[in-house]
Amino acid sequence: MAQAWKCAGLRWAVDGPVLAWDGGRRSALPRGKRVAFGVVEGGVRTCGGARGHPCPVRAAVSGRSTGARCEECARLERAHSVAADTVADDPRPYHVYLAWFGPDLVKVGITAEERGSARLLEQGAVCFSWLARGPLMAARRAEELLRAALRVPDRIPYGVKRAVRSALPGTPAERAVEIEALHARAVALDAWPEALVREPFRPVDHAGVFGLTAGLATAYGEVSELVAGGGVSGALVAVAGPDLHLATERGTVVLDTRLMTGWELVPALPGVGGAGGGVTVPVRRFREETGVQDELF
Repeated sequence: MAQAWKCAGLRWAVDGPVLAWDGGRRSALPRGKRVAFGVVEGGVRTCGGARGHPCPVRAAVSGRSTGARCEECARLERAHSVAADTVADDPRPYHVYLAWFGPDLVKVGITAEERGSARLLEQGAVCFSWLARGPLMAARRAEELLRAALRVPDRIPYGVKRAVRSALPGTPAERAVEIEALHARAVALDAWPEALVREPFRPVDHAGVFGLTAGLATAYGEVSELVAGGGVSGALVAVAGPDLHLATERGTVVLDTRLMTGWELVPALPGVGGAGGGVTVPVRRFREETGVQDELF
């Protein structure tokens, strides 16, 4: 039987996206690469643990869960989390940002300044601009100000983001229109926390980095879960946030790499794909259609 691998998730490195594997290996994800794997027959998806520690009971988790953690490990993972508002004394400076994911999909968020744009790449932000810089709690207050005054959400589901990627405007200037208007309204608001320094509008466009230009990533649906004995095979045409856009024999399908964690994966099973690629796991449509090796792929 071929060696089984366990995925530790997608990471955005300096040179681009990579898949990380338990044990420290990484697989680069250049466009055009064939991504092909099968889920071990009879396998069970197990909890990935929390904060670098394995799950003590190796609990089984749902194939549809993007968190891939049992209830207890999920609770521990969020403890001391900036995102969960459990940390108030982080001394690092933070950026407040506006991020655009597609038509009418803009959110406000914060990220540690030292992380640069990594958080925006991880979220799949097609375009973004910094809005202000300052201490954590002041950044949090600004985030709440924008939610209340301008009705800008701080969360957008990944499923909503990926469903609109085929309808993106064609130029960086067009993609920046919505956040430019919101940026102007935001900096003009009263009641900004005094500790924050507001920043000028400087849009950063990720469409080219993700490979979302020229309509190449237009997809007919998304993988809803992996299943034991199923497989995925296709040519990589785009990577946005945690999502792989794979060209298969039936068209382009999106695979959220968070669904891969917790499963034992092997090289593509016989009958999965062939030259054109294929998917033998459940796929949710966006619309009706007209041996041992050094790396898994």
